[in-house]
Amino acid sequence: MNKAAVWHEATGRYCFCLEPGRFLFRLQTGADPLRAVYLHTRDKYLPLSVRDTRQKTTMERVCSDGLRDYYEAELSFSVVCLRYYFEIVDENGVSWFYSNDRFTRNPPTDIERFFDCPQNLREEERFIAPAWAENKVLYQIFPSRFATTKEVPDRVWYQSPIGPRADLQGDLPGITAHLEHIRELGADVVYMTPIFQSPSSHKYDTVDYYRIDPAFGTEADLIELVEKAHSLGLRVILDGVFNHTSTEFFAFRDLKERAQDSDYVNWYYPESFPLKTFPGKPNYKTFSYFFGMPKVNLRCPEAAKYFTDVALHWLRVTGADGWRLDVADEISHEFWKGFRRAVKREFPQALIVGEVWHHAPDFLQGDEWDSVMNYPFYRAVLDFAVEGVSTASEFLGALGFQRGNTHTAAFPLLWNLMGSHDTPRLLHLCGGDRARHHLAAAIQLLSPGMPMIYYGDEVGMTGAKDPDCRRGMLWDETRRDRATWDHYRSLLRIRRDYPAVTDGKLLREDAWDDLSLLRITREKDGQKVTVIFHAAEGAVQLPELAGRTDLITGTRFDGTLTGFRALVTVTE
Repeated sequence: MNKAAVWHEATGRYCFCLEPGRFLFRLQTGADPLRAVYLHTRDKYLPLSVRDTRQKTTMERVCSDGLRDYYEAELSFSVVCLRYYFEIVDENGVSWFYSNDRFTRNPPTDIERFFDCPQNLREEERFIAPAWAENKVLYQIFPSRFATTKEVPDRVWYQSPIGPRADLQGDLPGITAHLEHIRELGADVVYMTPIFQSPSSHKYDTVDYYRIDPAFGTEADLIELVEKAHSLGLRVILDGVFNHTSTEFFAFRDLKERAQDSDYVNWYYPESFPLKTFPGKPNYKTFSYFFGMPKVNLRCPEAAKYFTDVALHWLRVTGADGWRLDVADEISHEFWKGFRRAVKREFPQALIVGEVWHHAPDFLQGDEWDSVMNYPFYRAVLDFAVEGVSTASEFLGALGFQRGNTHTAAFPLLWNLMGSHDTPRLLHLCGGDRARHHLAAAIQLLSPGMPMIYYGDEVGMTGAKDPDCRRGMLWDETRRDRATWDHYRSLLRIRRDYPAVTDGKLLREDAWDDLSLLRITREKDGQKVTVIFHAAEGAVQLPELAGRTDLITGTRFDGTLTGFRALVTVTE
């Protein structure tokens, strides 16, 4: 047994409250062939001479990342404080006891050497995320390029490639008019990139946070959009750019004009005066060294209050359902803790999602964000299904690492994207190969979490890196790929009709690296669903599944799975 790989800490990341009186304990071990893992618990304050409160619970291996296995156990209790340790039985049947970061051959008897779980503290720290969002399907819109109510010639709307300054005159009423498309697709949530006043097409350099960009419409248009979305059963997420502003934002403009005498000198990070905005390197902190996006100092109480008030204002006025937060990992934990308290106090069901491009469990402990844009998932699918640079078992390992290191409240809320306004289009990355595109979409839409469909992917849009990934939406039926549309709708129908796909108990997962083949079986309410992904050329034989209905195509499976295909079957 690899003792160096065994890890647990008595914090809310490894021992946390699921609901009052019910807790989850998590232990990491090496990827070893263990016989069993047990959780031993007892009351801290009640002597054994008064009552024997000792309990032994079997822990289940829930996932693996190839190097480490992750075990979990759920336990109900009502005590002041629980003490606990772990028993790990190796492949030879030898028990090792892990307690307070130490191994022993005999069970520990000194309770002060146990791990510690104060019940009230853990319950007060409970991660309460919006239940409505679990495993829901997102649809991302880039408002300036999605739809318009204006007369725009096809040669302008469908230009490709497209540049950053192209004006397609997209607007909010255009989005409202096309919400039925999103509902028909099978999505549940609309996420729009920024819509507030800004000189750019992307609107990530905000000038006025309290004004809808006139090119998009008015506040009334936004309210109408949200109301129409809600009437269709759709939620709406807004985009908050609080890490930086435009240089024309009132506070930065005052700083430029008045220098160190400005009332807003603490709102930013000036290095010297006068401020040098262009050309050359700016003498103030920015987003990505871009002079037009000066970074806000959100440790300044006045600045923090301003941007928190902005978020509250638009939730109050529009009834929107939450915020996606731009460059959120470059803003302090202190700000996000206060932001969450303010938002959740008034809007407990609002969804708070941070943009971060890496694994970020420090933001997902229940006191900052509810979820993140899941770029590690994006990279794992690309490596396996699109570029073919990782094996089936490596792909499972990438997903297992995330499952084993993410709070269970956040895991079904992860935004599993396969493209966004910041990445090349999925079809472009597939080299135009629609089979690879369809396989990647199947992995995305048949996995737990919140899959995020980037507008147009469902009808076969393509485009290179930013800004070409932001072309005008394909509304002309002759420009759409009908097979791709049917494929996305079929996958989302399966996701809706067979909940075992997303939140069923994992019964088994198998990887055949030589075949680039994955097989995953989950069960919920007595229904077993098996999903198979084949990420290679040629065909594989699966005679044991022959005769079953392929839920994706609706046809009887003949036992042969061709290259770059997914298969879904069900056993009642």
